[in-house]
Amino acid sequence: MGVAPTRAAALEALGDFLPRAGRAYAKARNYDFGPATRGNVSNLSPYTRHRIISEQEIVQRVLERHALSSAEKFIQEVCWRSYWKGWLEHRPQLWSHYLDALEDDRRNLQTDDAMASAYAEAVEGRTGITCFDAWAKELQETGYLHNHARMWFASIWIFTLELPWTLGGDFFYNHLYDGDPASNTLSWRWVGGLQTKGKTYLARSDNIATFTDGRFLQTPQLSGVAEPLEDNLPVLTKTPLQQRNTPLPNTPAILLLHEDDLHPQSLGLDLSDLKGIAFLPADISRLALSEGVLAFKSAAANAALQAASSELDIPAMSEVASIDTVQDHLDTAANLTAFCKSVGAQTIITPEAPVGPSRMALDAVEQCLAANSIALHRIRRDWDNAFWPHAKAGFFKLKEKIPGVLAELGVAR
Repeated sequence: MGVAPTRAAALEALGDFLPRAGRAYAKARNYDFGPATRGNVSNLSPYTRHRIISEQEIVQRVLERHALSSAEKFIQEVCWRSYWKGWLEHRPQLWSHYLDALEDDRRNLQTDDAMASAYAEAVEGRTGITCFDAWAKELQETGYLHNHARMWFASIWIFTLELPWTLGGDFFYNHLYDGDPASNTLSWRWVGGLQTKGKTYLARSDNIATFTDGRFLQTPQLSGVAEPLEDNLPVLTKTPLQQRNTPLPNTPAILLLHEDDLHPQSLGLDLSDLKGIAFLPADISRLALSEGVLAFKSAAANAALQAASSELDIPAMSEVASIDTVQDHLDTAANLTAFCKSVGAQTIITPEAPVGPSRMALDAVEQCLAANSIALHRIRRDWDNAFWPHAKAGFFKLKEKIPGVLAELGVAR
């Protein structure tokens, strides 16, 4: 799956998919025909993940061509990503718990030889389970797996290979171009029976054979049992969504992009008076992204930064090194402060970053900026403001709200 990290490529992919976004998608979406045949899915997820193209823009274009009833399945898939993000927004402490558990399991790999051997066989595609090994290699070679394959892979990882789910989630996040902190983490938890208590997903040989169109006919090694995992997390309390989009301060400002939102032109703001634009790298100090993913993110960020700088006719701050340490936060804040002063700005406006590495970076840098008398003002998109409040419980509660929310947003016909 070749992925060009540009908005032009995203729009081309969307245009290519639009004729198939209705009943054709609903009929064939669950089939994993292999990396050479992806016409049954949209191939938009790497772009949506970084909002090179937004969910609202995609759904708007789809509904200009299809009735809501015929495009329902595709639109629900778009909304699943919003649901996972909203669910995690209500329980942001889960992300920190996941990172802590991941570090514990990484340490266990250093001392548990049997686990280390099984882990190496899994990520190198040497388990002897034909379909699993093919997916492990496809993931690392292409940066993508079909959604159904992700579920099968996670189930085999957890229930057949009996490896820690955190390490599997980390393997996905490190290699997926569309790796999303919320949907990746919570989907792995769902497969293991942690997200919906007691409800697991068991990969079955016959299901794999059917929905890979016979590519993997027999998989006798798979576990026939999927006992729910247990964790030692405290009860997750729901956190009210923070208020955003208060009136913008009437002071000169720059715009700060991050990897979760790379098309400021669709934010719905008047950007004509901005003094400059900059980019904040995500805090990956506790992650280990592959070279391919890092290259995609970097190229996408640079393309967005230069395009916005050119279109808005404002200077762009030079590229910032990745954030790996506390000192990096201080250095980044110092660079942003210097840039603000050089263009006569006192405020930084940034799109809201959902829970994950970009939010971690923003939270840390905001404290440093405040010490330099630079205010950080976060803007939440209308799409998130509309959907996140409905993501407190299961997806069904959000799903039944989709037509009404789309109408409120002015998207549905």
